Amino acid sequence: MTDPVRPTLTARWRAFDALTVHELHAILKLRGDVFVVEQACAFVEIDGLDPKAEHLSLVTEDGVLAGYLRFFAPGVLGEAEVRLGRIVVAPAFRGLRLGDRLMREGLQRAADRHPARPVVLSAQAHLERFYASHGFCPYGETYLEDGIPHVHMRRDAGPA
Repeated sequence: MTDPVRPTLTARWRAFDALTVHELHAILKLRGDVFVVEQACAFVEIDGLDPKAEHLSLVTEDGVLAGYLRFFAPGVLGEAEVRLGRIVVAPAFRGLRLGDRLMREGLQRAADRHPARPVVLSAQAHLERFYASHGFCPYGETYLEDGIPHVHMRRDAGPA
């Protein structure tokens, strides 16, 4: 029997071309709802990079998108590192530590596919401690992106 508070979630990795239209719609809706509407941040959320990424979705048994992240292999964006981004948990699923699960899945993917490469991300500054708990260290100065303070973070290569 499943815990009504903790739904059973499946982690699904997909290349852009393998996403169904329904999966893509759910991803874009979640990202827009959180990054544009909830955070009151007017920016072009569809940035043209999705076709270059792998997409991780955490999905309930009923097909509801609970969490998501975007994964870029080294070289795809002209960087030597793996890059994670657009890490988001749907409001209805917050408090279940799905952010931790997304990070574990993303870091495991990096370790499996690119074991000698560090992982980088651009973190909202208020989440620096969360990413630090997954082995990331800040570098450089805090900067504004779309009106929100961000910090570059890096995690050295190694096991997830």
